[in-house]
Amino acid sequence: MSWFESFILGLVQGLTEFLPISSSAHLRLTAAFAGWHDPGAAFTAITQLGTETAVVIYFRKDIARIVSSWFRSLTDRTMRGDHDAQMGWLVIVGSIPIGVLGVTFKDQIEGPFRDLRLTATTLIVMGVVLGVADRLAARDEAGGRHRAARSRKELKDLDVKDGLIYGLCQALALVPGVSRSGATISGGLFLGYTRESAARYSFLLAIPAVLASGVFELKDAGEGGHVSWGPTIFATLIAFAVGYAVIAWLMKFISTRSFMPFVYYRIALGIALFILVSVGVLSPHAAESAG
Repeated sequence: MSWFESFILGLVQGLTEFLPISSSAHLRLTAAFAGWHDPGAAFTAITQLGTETAVVIYFRKDIARIVSSWFRSLTDRTMRGDHDAQMGWLVIVGSIPIGVLGVTFKDQIEGPFRDLRLTATTLIVMGVVLGVADRLAARDEAGGRHRAARSRKELKDLDVKDGLIYGLCQALALVPGVSRSGATISGGLFLGYTRESAARYSFLLAIPAVLASGVFELKDAGEGGHVSWGPTIFATLIAFAVGYAVIAWLMKFISTRSFMPFVYYRIALGIALFILVSVGVLSPHAAESAG
């Protein structure tokens, strides 16, 4: 892998990891259009360590508070009703589905699920799902002629049932094109949470799964020696810097705007991908492991 390839792929990873448009699809399509060799699952998982480090730093105060309260609740019964301690447990509960399903369907995820026609389908379908969820949120916030505005839930209202549903939504991102943030944010909006709360919990919930995946791939890469470490580390740093800027921008954006621009983009990209595959410009299996 060249330094230029690593720069572009790191940039794509940082730009798309937190937006509800699927980073795996964009990494795959970038490699396919450029005619580059497959960067591999290890490269992707390691660069995700960069974007997740951006999450940890951006939400460092929340994370420190949650981790501290959770550990204290293990020995102090009076802390078990604390919201931050409960959030620690909810992140753990929400991380179970993607871990179980990731192991169970590992062969399918690395094989049939990587067909670009399936990626195009998930881009469109999940785009529609996100659009419907966003419209429901907007209707609650604005009310109507015969309907009063209705307040939506905040993170303090999160319970075990909602945490598990969030986790199941996150597990859908095992299929390329779904988008981890898109699926979990959509789930949160359908559950009645505000856009900001849905996005915030989506980012927090991703930390254990992505860090575990990255560390696992890091271990295998170290043993196998199949990773170009210089370009990979460079791409990870790029992904971290760009990812941090994207988080800061997105949290401000959704405080006053809807997710509809991402919905239109997903649908347009999915349709374009179907056309390109159908006319033979792209093979359904191009850059198959890029994401």
